[in-house]
Amino acid sequence: MTSAPTGRYPWWTRGDLDGFFGLMVDNLVQVLLIVTLCTTVAGIPAEFVFTHMLPGVAVSLIVGNLYYGLQARWVARRQNNPTCTALPYGINTPSVIAYALFIMGPVYRQTGDWTLAWQAGLLACLVSGVIETTGALYAERLRRITPRAALLGVLAAVGITFIAADFAFRMYASPLVGVLPLVFLLLAYFSRYRFPLGLPGGFLAIVFGMLIAWGTTLVGWQGFGGVAMSAAAIGEALGQVRFIVPSFCGGEILAALQRHDLLVSFLTVSIPMGVINVIGSLQNIESAEAGGDRFATAPSLAVNGLGTLAAGLFGSCFPTTIYIGHPGWKALGARASYSIVNGVFFTFVFLFGLGPFIVALIPIEAGAAIVMYIGIIITAQAFQATPRAHAPAVAIALFPALAALLVVKMGGALDTAALTAPATPTLATLAAGADPFGLYLGGLLTLTGANSSWIVVTLILAALGAELIDRRYRAATAWCAAAALLTALGLVHAYRLDGSTLHALFIWQAEKQTEAAVAPVAYRALPIAVGYGLGAVLLAAVAWGAMRRGGEGVATSDAEPTEAGGGESRGAEQS
Repeated sequence: MTSAPTGRYPWWTRGDLDGFFGLMVDNLVQVLLIVTLCTTVAGIPAEFVFTHMLPGVAVSLIVGNLYYGLQARWVARRQNNPTCTALPYGINTPSVIAYALFIMGPVYRQTGDWTLAWQAGLLACLVSGVIETTGALYAERLRRITPRAALLGVLAAVGITFIAADFAFRMYASPLVGVLPLVFLLLAYFSRYRFPLGLPGGFLAIVFGMLIAWGTTLVGWQGFGGVAMSAAAIGEALGQVRFIVPSFCGGEILAALQRHDLLVSFLTVSIPMGVINVIGSLQNIESAEAGGDRFATAPSLAVNGLGTLAAGLFGSCFPTTIYIGHPGWKALGARASYSIVNGVFFTFVFLFGLGPFIVALIPIEAGAAIVMYIGIIITAQAFQATPRAHAPAVAIALFPALAALLVVKMGGALDTAALTAPATPTLATLAAGADPFGLYLGGLLTLTGANSSWIVVTLILAALGAELIDRRYRAATAWCAAAALLTALGLVHAYRLDGSTLHALFIWQAEKQTEAAVAPVAYRALPIAVGYGLGAVLLAAVAWGAMRRGGEGVATSDAEPTEAGGGESRGAEQS
């Protein structure tokens, strides 16, 4: 029986203001990231992003932010908890990176059709939404059978390469704008320094980065490590302010479903990212309970999925998530309204066409440090929130991502160079040669695989490592056998390379499917499948021997995480 409340639950606190600024800045940076990636990687016109995709983002944010805010008020009354803090919620950074770079970008490069790239992103978002909505049915069981090092290892791999490293490169390409915001972030989140008036470090990073960018432009120093800004773009953006009705994309989605290649080919990205999002959200709900706020798991996971489904149905390609960091928001004094105001704010901004104004006002370089920090925290958490003995399993997960980063960067550089110098070699011509530069390009391409299957490889390698560290030989045998089967089918490691673009090469496909001046380089990865298969036989023999001796050894998975394990970082993205 619930006792009578002993304290009034406020509609608004000073902590809600601090929480709103922090959550708003996080989501604002994701929006800048979405605009930048969609226009540069997927070729989507900026006007389409502002009028079709960002209104979908607004719908997805208002769904979750309103629910989690009202949920916190309900829990506060029902559980007599006047300090209840709403679950932080927003756009999932790893999924933004993964979907833009590994689904929408490849479709655009292969077809030259940005509409197809957008539709492929919608399908991936819907796949993730279905997985998240039904997550309550399987999340706990999946978490029990999959080592945490494997789940967090995938995010660490994405975090340190395509989030932290990629934005570090961007930041140091414009250091006058990028470095000072980095120092603000390090002060705020590493040192826990409290700035005057309690202003959030992320907010100050954005403001000072923006001031430097505009200041250097005004005095003509943008070439001295700055960024060129345009007052005319601000005026043009303000002239576009108008009410935009979100567009329901059912027809486009049905049309895209007729293109099976848009859905099936990229399941190696959308399914793992969706599953990891479910498990991460579950862990974040449990983190909130450890901090004193107990939320029902099933509806919390379901609404997270509904937010993602709403995104896909109304034009956004990017899933939403329950963020890590609930204890940090609670420590700020945030309650329920910080979440509600965040949803209302972005709904107003995007439905009244203020997206172009924000993009013209704030350079992405000013927010690069925040994205870089998110990648660092995601990677650090993979080591901190797993048993100390599992650190090598997390480390091995980084290698496929490093290979993918090199392949993506090299391929992009060669394609760009070919625009002005047609004789520029491609990845295919380099791979067909004798590796004169010592790149081990064959190994890089094999680890990367087509359709970004390196994400699955990362999961398998980390899981295999964690199971072996725990001496769970039968489980390790199963993971190795799964790797052999997936490789034999061509779902991982295999590829067909045309120019600098990796295409799928499933076991049922012919090796040459297009006509080109240079024959495509094809690799079915059957030797790797044999290697995994032999490894599975070896592990099975070890497991049998261990069973005959009376057990598989003492597992270490119940060991305590490292000293910083479980620590939460305010404003960090979902893990």
